Amino acid sequence: MASSRPKPPTPPRPVLPPDQGQGAVVEESLAARTKPPRMFQVVMINDDYTPMEFVVMVLQEYFRMDIEKATQVMLQIHHEGRAVCGVFSRDIAATKVELVLAAARRSGHPLQCIMEAA
Repeated sequence: MASSRPKPPTPPRPVLPPDQGQGAVVEESLAARTKPPRMFQVVMINDDYTPMEFVVMVLQEYFRMDIEKATQVMLQIHHEGRAVCGVFSRDIAATKVELVLAAARRSGHPLQCIMEAA
C-alpha cells in the first residue's frame, strides 16, 4: 500500500518591477523577398508559305507594334529564320502563342510561334 504524501505548496511568484525596456525582446519582421516572375520570349519562325502581310498584321494585332516595327520584325523573321516578338511572363507568353497559332490556323497558314525561356 502506497502512502500518499501531500504535496508541498508552490511558492507564489515574485512580482518584479517593470524593467523600462532593458532586457525586453523585440521581434524584427523580415520583409518577404519574392523573386520576379521568370520571363519567356515569344518567337515566330519563318516558313515559305505564310504571306508577309499576314505576319505584319499578327504582330500589330497581338503584340501592339506599329507598322514600322512590325515590318522590321517580319523582315528579321524572313531573313534570319526567326525573331523575338516580345518578352512576357509565362501565362501571357503562352496566351500570345495560342492566339497567334489560332489566327494562323483560321487563315490557313502554317505560321509557327513558340515560347522560350528568356
